[in-house]
Amino acid sequence: MKKALAIIAFISTFSCFAQKKEANIDPTIQYMNTITAEKLKTRLYIIASDEMEGRDTGSKGQKKAGKYLIEQYKKSQISFPKGAKNYYQPIPAAYLNAKRNENLPDSENIWTYIKGSEKPDEVIVISAHYDHVGVKNGDVYNGADDDGSGTVAILQIAEAFQKAKKEGHGPKRSLLFLHVTGEEHGLHGSRFYSENPLFPISNTVADINIDMIGRRDVEHTNTNNYVYVIGADRLSTDLHNITVAQNEKYTKLDLDFKFNDPKDPNHFYERSDHYNFAKNGIPAVFLFNGVHADYHQKSDEPNKIEYDALAKRAQLAFTIAWDLANRPDRIVVDKPIQ
Repeated sequence: MKKALAIIAFISTFSCFAQKKEANIDPTIQYMNTITAEKLKTRLYIIASDEMEGRDTGSKGQKKAGKYLIEQYKKSQISFPKGAKNYYQPIPAAYLNAKRNENLPDSENIWTYIKGSEKPDEVIVISAHYDHVGVKNGDVYNGADDDGSGTVAILQIAEAFQKAKKEGHGPKRSLLFLHVTGEEHGLHGSRFYSENPLFPISNTVADINIDMIGRRDVEHTNTNNYVYVIGADRLSTDLHNITVAQNEKYTKLDLDFKFNDPKDPNHFYERSDHYNFAKNGIPAVFLFNGVHADYHQKSDEPNKIEYDALAKRAQLAFTIAWDLANRPDRIVVDKPIQ
C-alpha cells in the first residue's frame, strides 16, 4: 500500500512538474519552431516547379500555383477572410493593363485570415507576391527565390499561427495573409488591394512583406545569417524597435539596413509590395536577401535555395507578426508618409 501511494505521489509530482515546465515555454519559440527548412523545401519544389510555368500574372501556371496554396490552407483549416466570398480577390485585366498595356489576362490575389480574439477589427497584413515572369523563348523561369521563397514562408507562418490558435494561443489582433499577383508587372496586386481593401486602411496596423529570402548576395558571400530590413522606421519607430528586439531575442540574424537609406540608388523601398501599404500610411517592413546572379534568370531554381536561411528569415517575420498581434497597444505612426 505504501509503495502504491509512493508511486501515485511520484506520478502526481512529475505531472505537475511537466505542466509547469510546459507553461513556462515561450509560445513565440514554440510556434516559431514549427517553421522548418524541410517543410519550406517540400512546398518550394512544388511552387517553383516547371509545372507552374513560371507563374506569370494571370497565366495557367500561376492559377495552378494559387490552387495549390489554397489546398494547403484548406488542409490546415485556415479560411478566407470574413466578408470575402472565397480565397480569391479577383483583379480584372482592364486594371492590370491600365498603366501600361501588357495584354495581361484577369488575375487574382489570394487571401486567408485568422481572426483576433480580443481586437479582431485591427488587422496585420503579411504579404508576398506569388507571380514571376513566366516562360521566355521556351525556358521556364521558376522564380524559386523571387518570390517562391516568400510565398512558402507566408504559408508556413499562417500554419504556425493556426496551430497556436488551436492550442489556445490565438492572436489578439487579426491576421490577413495576402499572396499578391502582378508584382513583376508593376506591383499591381498590392496596389489593387490598397485601393480596394477588404478591411479599412485605418484598421490596418502594419504590413510585413517578404520578397526573396532564400539566398545570399555578393555582400554576404561568407554567411547567410543576415537579412536586409527595409522601411521599418519610415513611418513607425515602434515597428523598427519591434523588428530589432524580436530578432535579438529569437532569431539573431545580422540585420542589414544598407538599403533602408532613403538615398539608396536601388530604391528597393519603392520596388516591392509593402510600398502600396506604406504610401497609404500603413507602417511596413520589407525582408529581403538582396540581388544575386540568378535574379530574373531561368537559373533561379529551388536547388539553389539555402533552406536554413529561408527558415530563419521566415521565423523572424513570424516573431514580428506575433508581437504586433499580441502587444497591448497598437503601434504608433509617428512619422509622415515618405
